[in-house]
Amino acid sequence: MRIFRKFLFPFALLYGLVMLLRNFLYDTGFFKSTKFAFPVICVGNLSAGGTGKTPMIEYLLDLLSRKYKVAALSRGYGRETTGFVLLNGTEPAREVGDEPLQFKSRFKDAIIAVDENRVHGISLLKNRFSPEVVLLDDAFQHRKVKAGLNILLTSYGDLYMNDLMLPTGNLREPSIGAERARIIVVTKCPVNLTKKEQDEIRKKLKLKNHQKLYFSYIEYAENIYNENEEISLSALLEEKITLVTGIANPSPLCQHLDKLKIDFTHIKFPDHHNFSSLDLKKFTSASRILTTEKDYMRLKNLLSHPGLYYLPIKMKFISNAEGFKKELSHYVLTEK
Repeated sequence: MRIFRKFLFPFALLYGLVMLLRNFLYDTGFFKSTKFAFPVICVGNLSAGGTGKTPMIEYLLDLLSRKYKVAALSRGYGRETTGFVLLNGTEPAREVGDEPLQFKSRFKDAIIAVDENRVHGISLLKNRFSPEVVLLDDAFQHRKVKAGLNILLTSYGDLYMNDLMLPTGNLREPSIGAERARIIVVTKCPVNLTKKEQDEIRKKLKLKNHQKLYFSYIEYAENIYNENEEISLSALLEEKITLVTGIANPSPLCQHLDKLKIDFTHIKFPDHHNFSSLDLKKFTSASRILTTEKDYMRLKNLLSHPGLYYLPIKMKFISNAEGFKKELSHYVLTEK
């Protein structure tokens, strides 16, 4: 597959030129970009998936909802519906998307909505619920909205500066687009990432004067959950489990289970995979099924299985978490 993608390099060049022209037309005002008179924070990336946007949105929901009335808006990737939908948390994932459903499941009092037209969605949220802050999930390339603060994520193992445009690489737009971000977070870092390694990454990214850089890692919960109970992850040491994933990069999760010496068989599906009845037959005979929280949002209404559990994760900063919080607070207070 990698060799085949290299043959597509001319198409990657063409796609890159198209995206450069598109961004130029937005930057010069030829294409309209709507700016709202209240704080709008966009979380996104340059790569196609797998940079940890969901944990970041959850981090922001947890942090900001302590002081402000916060709403989160996503397009609801993979849903079968269209238009604006306000979540109540009981919808199946196919109607609202797995990630927004996960947000609502974790933050039951939060205002969570989906709309592929972000300008329309933000306007409805503001008119109906008057949120003080709106979070945009995966909207860095959605230039029709001019967010007041752009937070750009890039994975430690796949920095955007080392990547190429689709379809040869995984970039959605040329890396120069990173200049629109005020905050860049290198995600999924080793928890023991040294200051020297951080400085090397900083040099590679060639930050502009207006940009701040932070480093984060994924923390796995000690317990696994389903609708009825929670049990210690260490309890799985005595049995063989089946791991089912439909995310962009399950490798860190597999490495975590290996580190804990948990015996598992991995059944891997593509990111945001819509599980069919044929898919379910591949693992329904397992006594214990472990999956990600995002995949659980799709599986829980399809599979009635007492042994189905998910493992929650959180994003944490390696250092200078207070600096990130201050940067965020300063923006919100300035825009309110």
